Amino acid sequence: MLTLENLFVLMVLATAGAWLWHSHGLREKALERVKQHCAKLELELLDGNVALKRIGLVRDANGRKRLARVYGFEFTVTGEQRHPGTVTQFGAHTMQIELAPYPFEIKTPPHAGNVIEMNQWRQEHNRWRH
Repeated sequence: MLTLENLFVLMVLATAGAWLWHSHGLREKALERVKQHCAKLELELLDGNVALKRIGLVRDANGRKRLARVYGFEFTVTGEQRHPGTVTQFGAHTMQIELAPYPFEIKTPPHAGNVIEMNQWRQEHNRWRH
């Protein structure tokens, strides 16, 4: 027979299960955001996961303290060194992704043979200065 005590225990277990299911979905959203961010910056996300570091109060863009989840992850640029990063989420909304300082190459465009100096172009095309 179902007593009030048994019903209470079932409700607590159902609530805990729902919270775990919801948390898993939020972690998956955080992982997807981190994958997109790393791909955009041409970084490699290591281990293909994010791990919950803490749940706590964090200030949002308006300066209000809100309950947030902070996940940690690791990435690499060269494949030799691991660098830490964090993603902060308010519910399903990503607030920020922070990356530790890492080495990167400054990519310069290749020198094209058809580059014209601006001064030269002005001299050739400025008819009113003569």
